[in-house]
Amino acid sequence: MIKRFRKSQDLELLGKLYQPYMHLVYGVCLKYLKDKDSAQDAVMAIFEELVIKLPKHEVENFKSWLYVLSKNHCLMELRKQKRQKTDSFDYSDLELMENGQLQHHEEDYTFQEDNLEKLTACIAQLKKEQRRCVELFYLDKKSYKEITDSTSYELKKVKSYIQNAKRNLKQCMEQGEER
Repeated sequence: MIKRFRKSQDLELLGKLYQPYMHLVYGVCLKYLKDKDSAQDAVMAIFEELVIKLPKHEVENFKSWLYVLSKNHCLMELRKQKRQKTDSFDYSDLELMENGQLQHHEEDYTFQEDNLEKLTACIAQLKKEQRRCVELFYLDKKSYKEITDSTSYELKKVKSYIQNAKRNLKQCMEQGEER
């Protein structure tokens, strides 16, 4: 069947090949992703991967090869999720907390509001590219890749704009405290 699929690229044929193993793929995905909806999505995504990868690989034991493909797909998904969590974490809050500038007490709401107003004013003073990248990264929780895709800035530029913006924001916030 694999050879016939390679020649014809017939998705119906691939579906017949994949169908008996779908429950096994679902089990692998559920084991790694620990969520029914994510596992179901992964089963469909793996089928789509088969369309691309099966013609390129010599497969002697389809079941074993499919298991490894499924496992790798799930591990990549978990890495993406982990990366998104760390990409969206606001490290500047950690710096501010360490310096005693950001406090999370009920009586300090006024302090936080003042800081927020200062921060908003400082963001407005950034260069256009820096402001855009900072807003997408911190406010919209976009990853570097998503920012690159939506702005057409190179990845290195995105990282540089964010890094420089953080430095400029820190300087701006410190200047506001000196006044």
